[in-house]
Amino acid sequence: MNMRNDLSIIQDWIQPDSRALDLGCGDGTLLATLRDRKNVEGYGLEIGADQITACIAKRVNVIEQDLDKGLDNFSDKSFDTVIMTQALQAMRFPHLVLEEMLRVGKECIVTFPNFGHWKARWHLALNGRMPVSDLLPYEWYDTPNIHFCTFKDFEVLCREKNINILNRQVVADGALSVFKDMKPNLFGETALYHLTRQGA
Repeated sequence: MNMRNDLSIIQDWIQPDSRALDLGCGDGTLLATLRDRKNVEGYGLEIGADQITACIAKRVNVIEQDLDKGLDNFSDKSFDTVIMTQALQAMRFPHLVLEEMLRVGKECIVTFPNFGHWKARWHLALNGRMPVSDLLPYEWYDTPNIHFCTFKDFEVLCREKNINILNRQVVADGALSVFKDMKPNLFGETALYHLTRQGA
């Protein structure tokens, strides 16, 4: 199965024989891979009909659910890891979703596009318009991304919410990607965070 770079990294952060909940699981590729390679018992939440059909075809346990309405149907610490890839920035209240993820899971993993990336800054400075690129392929008026976030923004939120960062990875392509670990807020395209509650 072809897999995005961020999903490949996430696999290493999830323990074999554990329980995982994938929020906005898409076509179920990550959960199917974790099941087959690590014997992970996984469940996905998804709202897109085509994506749900793809999950079923992969024999992935999937529930149709709007994430903006919360996770009240799951009890505290009922999963080892709760995952959300490339969707946090599309939530109405990302900070509340993060709180719910850490209530339902012992740990959580989130990935999101870094809106502080140099290409986005350069495009805005040069053209005076919101950037449209492979990283951000939408116009300002039809984008699902309603909360623009950078590495620094997210880490400030974690400090305010007493969330412990277990791991952070930076994904980037191109010649300048060699600087991604030195200056992630400027050169990182995708942010990956592995989180838990402080003291957990």
